[in-house]
Amino acid sequence: MENKVKTYEEAVKVIEEIGLLPLAPLIPDFPSLNSITLEEAWHSGTEFDPWNWRTKFSSDGVAGYGKFMKKKSVLVSRRLLPYVKMVLGFNDTVEERYYNGNVSKEALHLFRIIHLDEGIDTRALRTKADMREKEKKKIFENALVELQGSMDIVISGIQEKTDANGEKNGWSSTYFETYDSWAKRNHIESIDLDREEARKYLLIHFKNVCSNETAVKKLEKILV
Repeated sequence: MENKVKTYEEAVKVIEEIGLLPLAPLIPDFPSLNSITLEEAWHSGTEFDPWNWRTKFSSDGVAGYGKFMKKKSVLVSRRLLPYVKMVLGFNDTVEERYYNGNVSKEALHLFRIIHLDEGIDTRALRTKADMREKEKKKIFENALVELQGSMDIVISGIQEKTDANGEKNGWSSTYFETYDSWAKRNHIESIDLDREEARKYLLIHFKNVCSNETAVKKLEKILV
């Protein structure tokens, strides 16, 4: 993309057109948010900062956001999201998959908390899950990645940490929400297709928007 994306509105159009936008390069010869934007705009703290856009897409209902693919953060457009969910997600509930040995105990624990407190932030989630200890940090993070990889949860927003004067102070905190809650709130309908039909639909779409054969083959491997 020769003309770099400079505004949030321009980035929204790109997501709507191609349907999938990883934050960083994930698929060879396929756009990512950092490849289509200006390097100097990142972490600038301005309205032109793509780092700040990443959760705005989700909070605005423009795209689903989370570590859905290869444990990497991606944005999926409203139109394609139900199809990606059908391919990467499961028909069985998290509870059912846990009892069948396909979900970790920690992931089930976090999912139950998020389900009862939709839009909970990371700090509160760690506290409620009793995972504040340093040695539990990795377990906590792995469980969150597990739930995002199966699209049971999404990142729905972010909360900047501020001091008593309202000034930004320290790391921001991510909000998590179940996919079903986020989709319902943003009026995203489920689709009446099986997994293979949804996969075919996605591959046809990506072949139409991406002429690079290597990129399409990589997407074929991800969407299994």
